[in-house]
Formats: sequence, structure tokens, C-alpha cells
Amino acid sequence: MKREVKYDSLRDWLALADGMGELRTIRGANCEEEIGALSDVAQHDEGAPALLFDDIPGYPKGHRVLVNAFGGKRQNVILGFPATLSKVELSTAFLGEYRAAKAGRVPFQVVDDGPVLENILEGAEADALKFPTPFWHPGDGGRYIGTGSFNVTMDPEDKWINAGTYRVMIHDSHKLGFYISPGKHGRIHRDKYAERGEPMPVAMVLGVDPLTFLIACSAMPSGVCEYDIVGAYRERPLKVVKGRHTGLPFPADAEIVVEGFVQPGATAPEGPFGEWTGYYGSPGDEAPVLDIKAIYHRDNPILVGCPPQRPPGESSRSRAILRSALIREDMQKAGVPDVTGVWAHEVGGARMLVGVSIKQRYPGHAKQAGHIAAQCAAGAYAGKYVVVTDEDVDVSDLGDLIGAMVFRSDPATSMDFITNAWSTALDPRIEPERKKAGDFTNSRVIIDACKPYHWKGEFPKLCLPDPDAVARAMRKFGHLMK
Repeated sequence: MKREVKYDSLRDWLALADGMGELRTIRGANCEEEIGALSDVAQHDEGAPALLFDDIPGYPKGHRVLVNAFGGKRQNVILGFPATLSKVELSTAFLGEYRAAKAGRVPFQVVDDGPVLENILEGAEADALKFPTPFWHPGDGGRYIGTGSFNVTMDPEDKWINAGTYRVMIHDSHKLGFYISPGKHGRIHRDKYAERGEPMPVAMVLGVDPLTFLIACSAMPSGVCEYDIVGAYRERPLKVVKGRHTGLPFPADAEIVVEGFVQPGATAPEGPFGEWTGYYGSPGDEAPVLDIKAIYHRDNPILVGCPPQRPPGESSRSRAILRSALIREDMQKAGVPDVTGVWAHEVGGARMLVGVSIKQRYPGHAKQAGHIAAQCAAGAYAGKYVVVTDEDVDVSDLGDLIGAMVFRSDPATSMDFITNAWSTALDPRIEPERKKAGDFTNSRVIIDACKPYHWKGEFPKLCLPDPDAVARAMRKFGHLMK
């Protein structure tokens, strides 16, 4: 199915979401408590609307906060597909179009002007506190201005541009702190600058259209600029302007961009922060500090919030669509045949519980599929459980997946374990002693929930009604069951 992305800016997309009846404006909610609380409630309901907060006490009218962009049927519009597709159909359709975009990248286009340059603040005027930044969770170590955001960095050696999503906390008017997990491209760039004894230029994009944000969230190979994938996916170049101080490119129609430098060795306490696991992953630690040189923003700017909450939530919904497609692609590249479904479950933060369905072709097929799903590029980071089952199971349905695991696996013989796997300090199960030592590895379990290959023909049959009979009965009586 061919994609058609009908918007370029965040405001274009808001008009589409509003036209679908999936946008609500809430006036008068405060940053200290109410915006964070309402965001949590909305995110846990897959059908809840996007929320646009305005008239925020203590801030100018028109300075707004958007949350819960990815949900309902508006998520289909984000990726350029009809609202009628289910989430599995959306993920499958996205995979084919994403492959085409990666194969035919469209370089970003540098322009001289754009809406983001409507207001340019430098020096003392470059004040991060002017924007309504909520306390997203009551135990956070500060206000996090960067959640639905991405940071633009450049490799100091080969000069390739990376856009990656890393949380950003306000220290004061002119300083921001940000955490990057080891192994991420932004962290690699930062370490390279530190080794050279040079300041690292950074541009933080704090409000942008949801497609650009989602592509920035997804894992790309080293050397590939996310902007070029966005351009290919839209079938038109992403227009960018360059920062006055860093020369880094950022979207010309972004809502808010902060530009500055991280000096070698400059750190400050950052965190704690409620993370995508639904827990405070660390008590807070030293993290790099950005000295702000300039802030660029549109008139009546919109700060985009995508705060991690207890899964399932907005961030896990969006990542489930993308990561499920990417894991499936990686498995096929590795030569695993007849992968019929992959779903990185929202309740596991779209990382820690992955369901895979296959049409079994040979002995060991299930174990092969499980191990590759657990360790491929898209699945290796912060995974935990991979359940592999047969093609008759809808792996996106948590009940179906767990049902297959319960009834088709044997605890003593159906599990394989992987140790010392790539994880994160945000995993609440890693012992404090190991975290203090910098050991952020975990274990994985591969659960073979397929019918045993050697006697799958003798496996008891499911007792299910005839699908045609169900359809006939629903046509006749379905209105009474709503």
C-alpha cells in the first residue's frame, strides 16, 4: 500500500487530527501538576485524543504544550496511511514503505528562512524558562523540556549528522542537561568530542511534526542522517536552516530549537526521571550540560511532550509500530524464512516483550527466529522476553500470545537463555551494585511457543467457531452486543 504524507509541519498535522475529531484543547491546566497528570491518563487509553494545552498559568497565551500525538487513528495519518488500517496492518504497510525510503534517501535541503526563525533569542534573552515546561512525574529531578524532542549532533571526524531522542532537563535559564545511553550515536559523538578536548555543538529540536520525531526515535545505521529518511518517506526534501552558532541543521518549520555547546568535562546532576519502563531507572547522576547560545521559535510556539509513562503509553505505541517493522526486516535480512508476524508489545515499552509468529519449515526454525529477534539491530537493546509461535496466532494480541506460550510451550525444554546482553541503566531489575560498576547488561529468554515441529500434525486442534458462521451471526445479532 502506497503511503501519502499529507502534512509537512506540526500545525498541518494538528489540522488533520482536529478534522478527524481526535484533538482536544484544554485551557488553564498548570505545569506544576495538572498537565503531567492529564497526560498520564490520556496516554493509557489507546483511543484517547491528542491534548493541546493553552492558557497555561504563568505563561503567555499561545505558548502551548502538545501531548499524546500518537494514538487513535491519527497515528495512521502520521505515517501516511488510511485510518482504516489496524495497528498490525499499519506496521506491515510501514515496513515496505520504510524500506523504499532507506533505499532511496532524499538529502535534506538547506534554506535561508523558515517559521522557526520568527523569533531569535540570544544572550540573556535566550531563556529556557520562558516556555511552559511541565513536571511530568511528581518525583522528577526537574522540569524536562525535552521529551517529544530530538538532539542534532555531528560526528567530528566524518561530519555526518545524527538526530536522536534523548531526555533534556532544565538546570536554569541558560543551561540544559541531557542523558544519553551508552552506545547511542549521540553518546558516541559526545565521547569523540571529549577525547579531542573540543566543545560539542548541539541543536535541540523541542517541537516538530510527528513523522520527523518518529524517524528520529528509530534506530538508523551509523552514517545515515535521519533527515534523509524523512525526505524520502515524504517524497520531498526536509527543509532545514542552519544555526547561527553551531552551523547544525534543524527543520525550518520546527516550533522551538535550542542551540549551544557542551564543554569537555562540563556536567551537573541530572534526574531522576520517570522513564519508559514506568520506573525511575536511576536516582540521578552527573550528565553533560549544554550552554545555551540561542533559542529559535515560532510565534505562539508549541512544546511537544512525549513523556515516558507506565506502559502502555504514547511512546510505547509509536515505538511498537516502528520497532515491530524493523525487527521483522532485520530477521528477514538474516535469512529467517516465513516470518508471518512481529509485535514489540506496548506493555513492555515496545522493547522487553516481543512476539514473533512463523510458519515452521524445519527443526530449529523457532529457536533461530527467537535468537535473531533478540539480538538483531532493532531488537538487541534493552530486550528481555521473545516468544515465538505459529502463524495461526495474532502476536499483537497479548491474550493470544500468552495463551500460545502457556499451552504450546514446556517450561523445562522450551526456553533458551542469553546472558550479558546489551541493556540500559533504566532497567529497574539490574542490581544497584552492577549499575554502580557500570554494568548495564541483562539476560534474555527465548520461549519456543510453537507446536513441536516433529509432531505438530498431531498437536490438539483449537476449538474455534467457523469464521463464516461468526460473520453471519454478527451481521444478524451484532448490534445487540455493542
